[in-house]
Amino acid sequence: MKRLPRWLRSGRVVAGLAIVVALLAIALLAPLLAPHDPEEQNILAALVPPAWSPDGDASFPLGTDSLGRCILSRLIYGSRVAMTVAVFASLGAMVVGTILAHLAGYFGGWVAWLIGRTVDVWMSFPPVVLSLILMTGFGVGLTNVVLAIILVDWTRFCRVLRVEVLTVVRRDYVAAARLLGFSHARTLRREVFPATLPLLVTILSLEAGIAVIVEAILSFVGLSVESNRAAWGQMIADARQTIYQSPWNLVLPILAIFITVFGFNMLGDGLRRTLDVRVSETRRG
Repeated sequence: MKRLPRWLRSGRVVAGLAIVVALLAIALLAPLLAPHDPEEQNILAALVPPAWSPDGDASFPLGTDSLGRCILSRLIYGSRVAMTVAVFASLGAMVVGTILAHLAGYFGGWVAWLIGRTVDVWMSFPPVVLSLILMTGFGVGLTNVVLAIILVDWTRFCRVLRVEVLTVVRRDYVAAARLLGFSHARTLRREVFPATLPLLVTILSLEAGIAVIVEAILSFVGLSVESNRAAWGQMIADARQTIYQSPWNLVLPILAIFITVFGFNMLGDGLRRTLDVRVSETRRG
């Protein structure tokens, strides 16, 4: 039996990966796992406490909200929104930021100046405020949420990776590739990009957690998905009205967001510790 890859021998990576995979499975299997339609209202069963409470109902394991909707079902379907945004928004921001970072770090000169000034201007806007402005212009919808986060967070990839690319292009094997007559595209693809991949994977996993938080904020203020679609931020907003009668309505979606972000952060930190050679050497030293 072959030994596991080094990154899979990290407890942080395994824990974070387990949480992320579990959430992805829940999101994909939501129609099978949810005991009720997440938007089905039953006023006669409003604010039913969780099943373990004395007045609980076994058909609503985590209780109901003020409109009699099953909280468990809404949490499960809310994971679909959260994981969709986490995956596609982080990947989109990664693609845009990575391309610009490699162009700026490799070519330098006016290319680096132009991209650097664009990043500086874009990052002068607070990210959440910029997301709210973009969503006001785009309108609600999951696709628009993903697009808004990509337009805001590509700068995070670009700024961090550009420094890494600047370090890589000074190495001897990159100079050797140029002397051998490799094209710029081939040098970037074969020599520079693989060296920046560990950092890129780390930022990607951390960005996924940030995307979940941004989506929750947008849905909290009503600028994320449509009102007939369950989202964790929307659940928190609805629970404010009944916080004293049913605190579980507020606590459960907050807990779902915490676990999701914790899983992505654990995965990112574990990958950083195992894939980044400099961190590994520092720990051994």
